[in-house]
Amino acid sequence: MLIANQNPDHGKPLDPVDANMLGPSAALEVERFLQKREGHKATPLVSLPQLAGALRVSSIHMKDEGHRLGLGSFKALGGAYAVIRLIVEEASKQLGREIDIADFNSPDVRNVASQFTVACATDGNHGRSVAQGAQLIGARCVIFVHSGVSDERVAAIARYGARIVHVAGNYDDSVAEAAQVAEKNAWVIVSDTSWPGYERIPGLVMQGYTALLSETLKEIPQAPTHVFVQAGVGGIAAAAAAYFSEVLGDKRPYFVVVDPSKAACLFESARVGRPIKVDHGEPTIMAMLECYEPSLVAWRILSRIADAFMTVEDSEAVDAMKRLAYPLSGDPAIVAGESGGVGLAALSQVARLPELRKQIGLNEQSRVFLINTEGATDPVLYEKIVGRSSDEVSATNAKVAA
Repeated sequence: MLIANQNPDHGKPLDPVDANMLGPSAALEVERFLQKREGHKATPLVSLPQLAGALRVSSIHMKDEGHRLGLGSFKALGGAYAVIRLIVEEASKQLGREIDIADFNSPDVRNVASQFTVACATDGNHGRSVAQGAQLIGARCVIFVHSGVSDERVAAIARYGARIVHVAGNYDDSVAEAAQVAEKNAWVIVSDTSWPGYERIPGLVMQGYTALLSETLKEIPQAPTHVFVQAGVGGIAAAAAAYFSEVLGDKRPYFVVVDPSKAACLFESARVGRPIKVDHGEPTIMAMLECYEPSLVAWRILSRIADAFMTVEDSEAVDAMKRLAYPLSGDPAIVAGESGGVGLAALSQVARLPELRKQIGLNEQSRVFLINTEGATDPVLYEKIVGRSSDEVSATNAKVAA
C-alpha cells in the first residue's frame, strides 16, 4: 500500500534541465502566457477544516482544477501551453525574429500555425487541452483515443475541431500508434509522457502545470508539510515535486505519489528501483490515471524528490468522490471526477492507520495539500457514481452561502 522511496537518487538535487524547466522562473513564463488566455483566472484553493479535524491533521487545502479554463481539468494548463509554445518557437524561426509567447494570436503566428499539425494519444483530458491549444492558434490537430475512453470524453475533444482516430487496446497502445502515424505524416507529437530521445515537449507540458502550484503558494496560509498527488505517467506529480522542491528548498513538504492499484506503474517502478512497464489487467475506474509505464522525465524527478509511493483501490477513489460531494457540515462541496479525489483517498487511508501516520510523520500539526485534478469530465458517469449531478453538488455551496 505504501513504500518509502529507497532509490539511490532519493534526496539528490534535480537535474539542472528539470530544475530550469519546472522552477519559479518557468512558472512566471507560464503565468505571463495565461494572462493572454481568454477566461483565465486562478482556480479555487479550498480549505476543508472539518475534514482536517476528522482525519486528525491541522489543515487540508485542495486546489480545485475542475474550474480550469473551461476544460474541467489541470490538463488545460499543459497540452495547450505546449502546442502554442512550440508554434511560437517555429514562427520565430520562420520569420527570423523573436516572437513573444504572449503574441501567440498575431496574424504572423497564425499563418505559421495553419501549416502545423499536432497529434497525441489521450485518456481524455490531455487530448482536450491539445485540441483546444490547436484551435486557439489555428493549427490542425489529430487525437488518438483507445477503447477505454468514453464517448462523452471523445465528443468533448471533437468539439475543439480535432480529428479523432480510434485505437484498439489501452493508453500505451494509443501512444505507440500516435507516434508511428505522426512520424509518417511529419506531424508534431505533443505527448504528456516521455521516452528515450523525446523529453522536451513533455517537459513543456509539465511546465504548464507549474501555474497551479505558483497560484497555490501565493494563497495558502502556510506552506504544506505533506502533499499527496495522484499519478498516471507521473507528469503532475513530478511537476509538483520539482516546483515545491525548487521554491521551498529544505522546507519542502513530504511528498507521496499515488497510483491506482490496477495501474501502478510508478509504485512498481519505485519497488524495483527503475522505471518499468506493468502488465495491463482489469481497467480501473480512475481512467485518467490508467497508465502502465511512467514518463522517463517524471521518473527522473520523482526518484529524487518523492518520499513515498502508494496505491489506492477503485472503491477508495469512489469514497473520496462522495466524501467531497457530501462534505462534513461546515466544509464546501467539491465536484471531483473519478481521478480527481485520489489524493484524498490516499490521505484518508494513511490517516486511519497509526503505523502509516508514524511512517510519514503525519500528525495533528500537519498541513496537507491535495489537488482535485478533474471535475466531472464525464457528467453522466459522475452522476451515476455520486448519486446526483455535478450541478446539484455545486448548488449546495450556493445554498449554504445564502
